[in-house]
Amino acid sequence: MNQRILIVDDDTELCELLVEYLGSEGFSTDVAYNGLDGVNRVRTGPVDVVILDSMLPGLGGMEVLRRVRAINSVPIIMLTANASESDRILGLEIGADDYMHKPFNPRELVVRIRAILRRMDSIKSLKEEPNVITVDDLVLDPMRRQLTQRGVEVVLTSVEFDLLHKLISNPGAILKRTNLTEEVLGRKHLPYERSIDVHVSNLRKKIGTHKGNVDRIVPIRGIGYLYRPADEVK
Repeated sequence: MNQRILIVDDDTELCELLVEYLGSEGFSTDVAYNGLDGVNRVRTGPVDVVILDSMLPGLGGMEVLRRVRAINSVPIIMLTANASESDRILGLEIGADDYMHKPFNPRELVVRIRAILRRMDSIKSLKEEPNVITVDDLVLDPMRRQLTQRGVEVVLTSVEFDLLHKLISNPGAILKRTNLTEEVLGRKHLPYERSIDVHVSNLRKKIGTHKGNVDRIVPIRGIGYLYRPADEVK
C-alpha cells in the first residue's frame, strides 16, 4: 500500500506541485489548507508523514504541531520561509522530526520523506526483537514503542524514542553525533546543524537525571553523547 502523505499548507500552488510530484514518486497525498483541517485529518487518519507549513494563517503551524503531538506521534516535516534558527529550534523542541526552508527542491523533500519511512520500517522490524530493554528505572518496549519510568509512561516523539533506543542499547558507549543523525534522522549530518542536539535536549528533560542531579545522557564535546548508567555514578 502506498504511504500516505498529508500536506498542510495554505499555498495552493505549492500543494498542487507537491501532490503531482509526490504522486509521481508513488505516494498517496491528502491536502489540508488550514491548520484545523490538518489536525482533524491526522485525528481521523491514517497518515504516515505530515508536511506542515509553519506560517499558516489562523491556527498557526506551531499550534498545529502542538495539537498533533498531543494525539499522535506521526513524523512531521516542517516547512518555513523564515530563516530564523530560533523558530527552527522551537519547532524541533515541540516535536517536529525535520525542517526544510522554502523554497526547496521537491526531490530533497522526497529524500527526507523516504529517510523517515525507512526509519519507521526499521522500527517495525524490531518485532523480531521481542525483549524489552531495561536500564536503571527505564523500561523501553520496542514493539509497543513505549517508554515507562518507575511504572509511569513517558510520552516520546518518534525521534526521541529512536534516540533513547540507540543510547540505552549501548550504555556507557559514546555514540557519535554524525552517526546518530544518519541512523535516527536518516540523513547526513551537516556542519553546524543542531537538530540532533535539540532532540537530545528534549529527551534529557523528559527522563530527568540520576539521584544527585547527575546527568543520564552526557554530551561529549565535539563527538556526541553517551548514556551513563546509575551504577557508574560515584
